[in-house]
Amino acid sequence: MNRAHTVFASNNKNFPYYHKIKRLQEELSNKVVTKDCFTRPIRHVCGVDVSYRNDVGYCSAVILRKDTNEVLESVNVKCKINYPYISGLFLLREYEPILTALNMLSEEYDLLLIDGHGQLHPTKCGLACNIGITMSKPTIGVAKSLLCGTIKNDRSIELAGQILGRVVEKILGKPVYVSVGNKISLMTAEKLVQELIANGQHIPQPLLIAHINSRKFANEKF
Repeated sequence: MNRAHTVFASNNKNFPYYHKIKRLQEELSNKVVTKDCFTRPIRHVCGVDVSYRNDVGYCSAVILRKDTNEVLESVNVKCKINYPYISGLFLLREYEPILTALNMLSEEYDLLLIDGHGQLHPTKCGLACNIGITMSKPTIGVAKSLLCGTIKNDRSIELAGQILGRVVEKILGKPVYVSVGNKISLMTAEKLVQELIANGQHIPQPLLIAHINSRKFANEKF
């Protein structure tokens, strides 16, 4: 059965920067590349995640070897967060800490995974698109909750008449929602996310390790 899901709360419009940021995201959506742009076989994958304590974000970025899940590099950074959580405007909170962490990495990576949506967003330009465009890297958005769109019987997700996402559910009842961030096709994005989820897990290993590291980093400060 098809299911429709839309959560871009109307009260967001009272936020001072709402309309400006929404227009910016809509403009950037035209820059998203939805074809595979790999320059070599995928060997190294980067995952990034942010945990919070009060008004501070603790971001961890990790690079794993795709075939063995060996951690090649890990960096942590903390940033003061100046914005509240607002549905659909995740970039306000996470753009700065994620970019700071990614720019600290010295190892090269072929693929970037973001804990958040890419094109599967009301503006068709979620956090994964913003980061992917800035870094000019093949980027996949992997979200744990659905922001918008209709889930079809074949596990594809339709938004505004386009298929912009896929449901990946390695563990029953714990789906993730996959969409293009930049420089990758949706078909390849889904395939890679499937490959990167270890047995007994429901999210890709690079994001899982980044999540564990960011939580540990946040807890060490208290």
